[in-house]
Amino acid sequence: MKKSELIINPNGSVYHLNLTNGELATRIITVGDPDRVSAVTRHFDEIYLTRSSREFTTVTGRLGKTDLSVVSTGIGTDNIDVVLNELQLVNSIDLRSREPLKNPPQLQVVRLGTSGAIQKDIPIDSLVISESALGFDGLLGFYQQDFEQPDLGLKDLPRPFWVHASQSLLDRFASVTPHRGVTVTAAGFYAPQGRSLLAPASYPNLMEHFSALSLNGQRLTNLEMETAGIYGLGSILGMHTLSISAILANRITGAFSTQAQKTVDGMIEKALACFSAPR
Repeated sequence: MKKSELIINPNGSVYHLNLTNGELATRIITVGDPDRVSAVTRHFDEIYLTRSSREFTTVTGRLGKTDLSVVSTGIGTDNIDVVLNELQLVNSIDLRSREPLKNPPQLQVVRLGTSGAIQKDIPIDSLVISESALGFDGLLGFYQQDFEQPDLGLKDLPRPFWVHASQSLLDRFASVTPHRGVTVTAAGFYAPQGRSLLAPASYPNLMEHFSALSLNGQRLTNLEMETAGIYGLGSILGMHTLSISAILANRITGAFSTQAQKTVDGMIEKALACFSAPR
């Protein structure tokens, strides 16, 4: 691998995450906000490693008998492209020799994020598991893949990529919440999510359009900015992936949570119980 393609820092770590071989657990939780890393790791029994670089903070430690890593990604699938690729590089490439490692383990990556519901009956402060995701961000078009691109009837917008969660992780985290469906991954927070504040959006009724759609009998449940990138790129890289979202807003009713931190903390506790259980 050329030095311009696989960039290694002077300390032998991968370029953005500043991690090297052996510093990552195979079970990984991603969060968007670097400050949310500590909300997860405060439950750990032991911490082995803490590393920060740019907006990326990584902590590896132990909960019970299970090693876990927590990584902050920042916002958007452009950051997901960096994080998932570099997690896999640390897991599968000898960063000293630039040669593949023999029989690297398969990473399990679980996103714990926040989201807005696009169905009236999904309550504020509930949790949603993304069985699949629609990516409007464009990331996956830069990779060789054969993901389905359904026509959602949105003129002038590109067809989204439709990608799916790992069935094994869906089974493992089944007890977290009964709410499941298709998550929409947007390319931004304002107009790409139908918000018209200082500048008018091309699709001001985008949420109502999404709310009325279904794919193979699955309705569109919520909206955020990372899940489709995690599912699509994770599939390409050979990872198991899952996204769980705390619903802090309902875009149809216009409501927003009054206890956001409590809801996020509850999601973290439920997810850790599932992820640290022996299997």
